[in-house]
Amino acid sequence: MNAPDLLKLRIEGMDCAACAVKIENAMKRLPGVSDINVSYGQQSLSLTFDGDRTSSTAIEDKIRALGFTPVGGVSRRTAASASPVAEPRSSWWRERKPRLTLTIAAMFALAFVVAHVEPAFGQWAYSVAALISIVPFAKRAYAGAISGTPFSIETLMSVAALGAMLIGAAQEAAVVILLFAIGELLETVAAGRARAGIEALISLVPRDALRERSNILERVPADTLEIGDVVVVRPGDRIPSDGRVMDGVAEVNEAPVTGESVPVVKETGAAVFAGSISTNGELRISVTSMAADNTISRIVHLVEEAQESKAPMARLIDRFSRRYTPAAMVVALLVVIVPPLVFHADWATWIYRGLATLLIACPCALVISTPAAIASGLASGARRGLLVKGGAALETLGKIKTVAFDKTGTLTRGSPRVTDIVPVEGTRDDVLAKAAAVERKASHPLGRAIVEAASGRGLELPASFGAALTKPGESVTARLKGGFVSVGSPLYAKKQTVLDAHIAQQLEALERQGKTVVVVLSGKRVEGLIALRDEPRSDAAEAIATLQRMGIGAIMLTGDNQRTADAIGATLGVQVRAELLPDAKLAEIEAIRKTGLVAMIGDGINDAPALAAASVGVAMGGGTDVALETADAALLHNRVMGVADLIALSKSTLANIWQNIGLAFGLKAIFLCTTLLGVTSLWMAILADTGATILVTANALRLLRPRHERPFQRASRGRNEALQSDTR
Repeated sequence: MNAPDLLKLRIEGMDCAACAVKIENAMKRLPGVSDINVSYGQQSLSLTFDGDRTSSTAIEDKIRALGFTPVGGVSRRTAASASPVAEPRSSWWRERKPRLTLTIAAMFALAFVVAHVEPAFGQWAYSVAALISIVPFAKRAYAGAISGTPFSIETLMSVAALGAMLIGAAQEAAVVILLFAIGELLETVAAGRARAGIEALISLVPRDALRERSNILERVPADTLEIGDVVVVRPGDRIPSDGRVMDGVAEVNEAPVTGESVPVVKETGAAVFAGSISTNGELRISVTSMAADNTISRIVHLVEEAQESKAPMARLIDRFSRRYTPAAMVVALLVVIVPPLVFHADWATWIYRGLATLLIACPCALVISTPAAIASGLASGARRGLLVKGGAALETLGKIKTVAFDKTGTLTRGSPRVTDIVPVEGTRDDVLAKAAAVERKASHPLGRAIVEAASGRGLELPASFGAALTKPGESVTARLKGGFVSVGSPLYAKKQTVLDAHIAQQLEALERQGKTVVVVLSGKRVEGLIALRDEPRSDAAEAIATLQRMGIGAIMLTGDNQRTADAIGATLGVQVRAELLPDAKLAEIEAIRKTGLVAMIGDGINDAPALAAASVGVAMGGGTDVALETADAALLHNRVMGVADLIALSKSTLANIWQNIGLAFGLKAIFLCTTLLGVTSLWMAILADTGATILVTANALRLLRPRHERPFQRASRGRNEALQSDTR
């Protein structure tokens, strides 16, 4: 048996969720086709197929029959993943819909001229123009009907136009078809604008790079760079790939990734992101990711996936529209037959009004109301470093009642410094060297701070044997030359041994100063105490106050000791739950959820259980893999104020959705009334449907406008100065 083929196509003309549904339904009916994935955001289709039962040509022909254009197919003899289609996109006016619209407009104009030059032939001229113009739409309606989508917009429009010609309203039938074509064209343009919001991120990565090999600089395509290559970035240049600074110091504008225009100082060892700009210095950078895996590429991929995932509101609208369309056809039929049969009204009049009702009932504006707003909201957030990984998360954020924060690395800068070393046995250097030997491979901020302090003093660390054993929230233990040494919390130390009164007093005094204290133990003997302090982020207090003004509660959940947590909490004005192990944090989140929706903000690593248990998990982290992959959302700029921005973005998106639904239903209700009263003509009916769709799309696009971002920034005046103090 032959292995299945994988086919990937770009689909021109697929501009909304309804288009994607038509293609998906059609593909499901083809024999041997499976694993269908249709993305209208990316205008792409991927599937696997049995070439002996259905050929790739048959698949493309079916897509064309539905009125779309398949471009740039990639097929290979395996179900493994293929590289993305990299076909260049043609200008919108060169595609199928613009050409069709121009042809229909030309035929209508010709009929108009004939009707005015020779009125006797006007009816015939409009009839011929309408009949020719309706053919492509009728073919699409038929193809959709036999492929699983019988109640499409093309079906409703074709029935209305043909019915109008049968009752002698050929001119209006021609106008209906022309307006419908123009409406589809405008939808294509609007969808292209929304799509460009994300595609613009890709264009920020330069096409070429200055690679250094054997002390020779050469200009090479950026997508040919490999991990380990060294590139030189001069002042004003964009960084071609994610990497780490090997040499040089420069201020780098990371706005493409984080949304913040305040430059960040980068020096040896610092991570940099593709697309960011070196503003005032030259950097030598070691490439750490391939072009397809750089941060911007991952952001684009995640946002595109998020746009395809349906929010609860979108799923509700989809279910409603599936029942709404056939119900609308029944209502239109009743409008046609009830008045003549029951009240002996004129058949021609009510057939005309029934056809107008059919056009007004088209569900396009309603179907697109939610996904258009969600897509714009997601793209708007991504531009400013607010990455939301799905419509459901974006919708939920606006309904949050409580925000729970981790402390270290979230409300605080995550870069504590050693402030005190209290030896119990040996010297300060002995205690610090042993602790650093245990923590030498640590990822936790406290462990890194201890290692940095030892390095700063030039201490030689004892050798360790085997891997360190980590108990999250409690301790790290490693085997050194003299035996097992642990660096743990005071609670852990109290489980292992009894602290004498003098040590307990010193520990308490340090904690009263808002410092975090770790205990260094050799076996069960206390070697000494190390105190560290981690200052709050400069925008943390403002962010907490902003949330409280929005009517949202804030609470800090931390594994740190109660005194240190209370000191930080008092500074920030936030409730505190301290000395929580990961399972206790999880229990706190579950308890808070009983009172309402809760968002958990953490570093994406140690807080994974709590992030998963929260209604929405938000990871802090400037573009790291963990921040992008772990939680439901990520704050790429590492600003606490981003939480308030996320919630405000969600509220604006939800408001936009309800505005769209109101526009769709409101216009339909108004025109339905005017139709039944005989005021609305057929061309006004199609204009009502097309107009509603365009208004809904345009309203959703408001979320992408720069001036629309001001409400999210209004509560954070002065944050740029704060960010500079955090990053310099």
